[in-house]
Amino acid sequence: MDPKQLILKCYAEQEENCWVAVCINFNLAAQGDSFEEVKTKLEAMINDYVYDALAGEDKAYAAQLLSRSAPLSAWLRFHFIRLKIALCHTHQRIFDETMPLRPA
Repeated sequence: MDPKQLILKCYAEQEENCWVAVCINFNLAAQGDSFEEVKTKLEAMINDYVYDALAGEDKAYAAQLLSRSAPLSAWLRFHFIRLKIALCHTHQRIFDETMPLRPA
């Protein structure tokens, strides 16, 4: 396994009165009142998703679930936000999450 596959790409942005965070590797999204809250919620969703795919009820579908990805529009949004962050201050954030793994 390539170590880069263990790093999940995520973004968060403020929309009116809430924050929305998206993990584009698994097409998961969370909503919260602050960046910290939405990041924590998304981390928990990623942990549950990976656990269910590897050891839970969805184990039979692990290959499909772990290769699921967001649509092209979300990937483009991720890269657009990355560009905006590099050019100016924005209410958007890019962050990486590591794939939750448990030793065998």
